[in-house]
Amino acid sequence: MDISSLLAGYDQKHLTVGVLGGHSALDVAHGAKKYGFGTVCIARKGREKTYEKYFQVKKGRKGARAQTGCIDDTIVVDKFEDVLQQKIQEKLQKMNTIFVHNRYFWVYFPDYKKVEEEFRVPIFGSRHLMMLEERDQPYNQYHLLRDAGIRTPKLYKGAKDIDLGRMVIVKAREAQRRYERGFFMATATDFDERVSAHIASGMISSDAMDDATIEEFVVGAPVNFNFFYSPLTGELELLGTDTRRQTNLDGFLRMTAEDQIWAKQFTSVKMVETGHIAVTVKESLLEKAFELGEKFVAQCKKLPKKFDPTGKGIIGPFALQGAVVTEDGKEDIVIFDVSFRIPGSPGTFATPYTRYLYGEAMSVGERIGMEIKAAVGEGRLEEVVT
Repeated sequence: MDISSLLAGYDQKHLTVGVLGGHSALDVAHGAKKYGFGTVCIARKGREKTYEKYFQVKKGRKGARAQTGCIDDTIVVDKFEDVLQQKIQEKLQKMNTIFVHNRYFWVYFPDYKKVEEEFRVPIFGSRHLMMLEERDQPYNQYHLLRDAGIRTPKLYKGAKDIDLGRMVIVKAREAQRRYERGFFMATATDFDERVSAHIASGMISSDAMDDATIEEFVVGAPVNFNFFYSPLTGELELLGTDTRRQTNLDGFLRMTAEDQIWAKQFTSVKMVETGHIAVTVKESLLEKAFELGEKFVAQCKKLPKKFDPTGKGIIGPFALQGAVVTEDGKEDIVIFDVSFRIPGSPGTFATPYTRYLYGEAMSVGERIGMEIKAAVGEGRLEEVVT
């Protein structure tokens, strides 16, 4: 898709930043407002109040803030994929919209190719690399990480391939939310038993193992490294670090070991992501983290045209999610997941890394707003959108 044609007719002095209503929409909208852009949210019917009511832009009361909220306009749709409708696209185009995508674009669209080929609204970031997040692609994030020389967990094709005595984590489709994955632990000896138990409990679907991922369970401290690559400066930035909160795992971890054993009689442990917590890492690990980020950026630029027709590689925010491990007295970072777009953790501004760089804490949404403003000011908007 020719980006020049998408931007043709745009009044770049009056841009609007668009989002799908969920994931990180408020973070993006807040950042856009800070840098002077209008905001529009495509919200799904039944979940629109967050954007249309609670965080809508309103004039402040006398003696209070002049304005509250960060969502200027809300477009309510029956389903998220309705954003591809011609009338909605035309409305977004008239608003001079730059869309900031998130995982919702993949999760809620039955055919992501339509986003790549039919969504005629400029997207901040890459509209093509999102495909690589999915592990069922012939070439996916695992291949990219390994080609970049980044350490990942060992993968197994099936139970018979698992090393004896090795713990694995199985990532399989949930039974109800089929777009999300359920996680459970297993070994070679109890693999089939644990799969059957989780299907029987309704945690994973009956066909979940057809395309499940079986990988070495890395015993370490989980950390998500949230980066930002700027095509304008050619520099990589660490915006923040965080870890996940998961239900009902977090609840189990608050119990004593004795109570955990007792509670497992009545419910199984699940690992459904429900939020994030800001964390920090030792300064001695930062150089290693940046090295991984730089390898990732460089490898994305080497991708063939069939994976990235633009040749631009990664643009803006991305996350390398993994764990810090200790082996033979040395620490290392193992990466087991990638976000090729804004990660859903707006609390990363609570870590100090942007403050060290810019003198003040900055959210991912704010950094996106800053980049779009700089691109417009330098006449280089085409370089940060696809």
